[in-house]
Amino acid sequence: MKIRVGLGSCGMAAGGNKVMECIQQELRSRNLDIPVEPTGCIGLCFFEPLVDVIDGDDVYTYGNVTPEMIPKIIESHVIGKKPLDEFIVSTSFEPYPMLKSQVRIALKNCGRINPEDIDDYIKNGGYEALKKVLTSMTPEEVIEEIKISGLRGRGGAGFPTWFKWDAARKASGDIKYVVCNADEGDPGAFMDRSILEGDPHAVLEGMTIAAYAIGAKEGYIYVRAEYPLAIKRLEIAIEQARNRNLLGNNILNTNFSFDIKLKKGAGAFVCGEETALIASIEGERGMPRLKPPFPAQSGLWGRPTNINNVETYANVPWIITNGGKAFASLGTEKSKGTKVFAVAGKIKRGGLVEVPMGMSLREVIYNIGGGIKDDKAFKAVQMGGPSGGCIPADLIDTPVDYESITKTGAIMGSGGMIVMDETTCMVDIARFFLEFTCKESCGKCTYCRVGTRRMLEILDRICNGEGRDDDLELLEELAVSVKDGSLCGLGQTAPNPVLTTLRYFKDEYIAHIRDKKCPAKQCKALITYSILPEKCTGCGLCARKCPTKAITGERLKPHVIDQSKCTKCGTCMNVCRFGAVNVE
Repeated sequence: MKIRVGLGSCGMAAGGNKVMECIQQELRSRNLDIPVEPTGCIGLCFFEPLVDVIDGDDVYTYGNVTPEMIPKIIESHVIGKKPLDEFIVSTSFEPYPMLKSQVRIALKNCGRINPEDIDDYIKNGGYEALKKVLTSMTPEEVIEEIKISGLRGRGGAGFPTWFKWDAARKASGDIKYVVCNADEGDPGAFMDRSILEGDPHAVLEGMTIAAYAIGAKEGYIYVRAEYPLAIKRLEIAIEQARNRNLLGNNILNTNFSFDIKLKKGAGAFVCGEETALIASIEGERGMPRLKPPFPAQSGLWGRPTNINNVETYANVPWIITNGGKAFASLGTEKSKGTKVFAVAGKIKRGGLVEVPMGMSLREVIYNIGGGIKDDKAFKAVQMGGPSGGCIPADLIDTPVDYESITKTGAIMGSGGMIVMDETTCMVDIARFFLEFTCKESCGKCTYCRVGTRRMLEILDRICNGEGRDDDLELLEELAVSVKDGSLCGLGQTAPNPVLTTLRYFKDEYIAHIRDKKCPAKQCKALITYSILPEKCTGCGLCARKCPTKAITGERLKPHVIDQSKCTKCGTCMNVCRFGAVNVE
């Protein structure tokens, strides 16, 4: 028997460390010698902290575990062999519904192995792909297998992985580099972080295979410093791999040598762009440059460099082990394999999912995600983060693949999927994402530096009830100019949230400008709180709770709100038990 505790970032934030301490204390107090190990995030973030009790081949997963539950679990399940059904959320023989429709390749080990133990990775087939490559495949055969798989870059652009590898291999030069882009910066995205925290060796193995394919001896993982747990587990994994002769000189007693270093990024969103990332590794300010030359010809320190993101590399060992055809059998004609998404926002089951390309948004949001919180109406989903766009409810049957998502005006991106309901103001959402890209612009391009600022000013004006009749025309004109005039992907895609909301939700913009109303009742400057006399009992609770003393009235008689004092904080609506507070 063995016990696992979910100690990804989400598990720790939910109290997983305390739960693990309680388990260890309880076992010690009962003189039970049962191993307790950490594991990464399995994707059921809404059930954290999670605890697995593993008995032979059977895995029982307990959800929302508290320290108070631990003695009961130990007593009944560990000692008495009687699982506590009321606390169990998933088992190996009857997985939770969110897990049933998934096909896990990049996430195959996340939440299932101890990420700090290389032996656990090896027991589950780890490093077999590397062994196969070094002992029975030429670099050209490796690239061909990746080509057969149809694997495209999972960082957002969807560029064919084999083509980048092939270009780097054919580039002249004795010194070449492999780089992993782990600079995940999209708001609401946590795919790469979860893979690094839950299965770091898969990324190391994928990078080492890529290095063998292109002829590189040195690699870098560019990971943002805001990911301390991912960094810690990468450092452990790299040291363990070196000790097992899986990194370093003469790997597995062959003539191939390769090692990996970590580079901690300062968290600049623009460093997700490969040339800005390269500049940052070199010690320069993270700013993009013109292409060509592409990194495959002239990248890190002017040498041929291959750059892929975390998820791309995590797919490579599975492809080599199972064959490119097996990967290509999943997905669509042009978008092969699976894709990992971080599903967040107004959804019942937020977390990580990995599904075959081509599955519809409806299936992801409703069948896997469980639908919208509080059963409100689905309004839109933001895909691609600040570089993406909002897909409306009437396009919910859009297949999730590169081509179909691009047609909507959004992009696949690295895999962020923010679900929005009827209470979401689409103008405010556009403003939120534009404010992010505006702050994250490196400032090199005038169109990006100044254009996004002017667009943000217009959106601020609209949300504050000061919109003008010509604002929408000006906003669209600026958006097109910023897209066409910017140097890198940040500026070229920054207007996407604005353009897609203008395309699908123009009526909301018009309501803000002409009617001075926010249909979603989110923009403070455009809403008014009032008390309905027929529902108010005069209990006085709202008046006592109002932080600005804006509510007055005699006891047991309808109260009123002084609009000159009301800050529209919503406290009165939250505390009223009779639905007497109205907002319009």
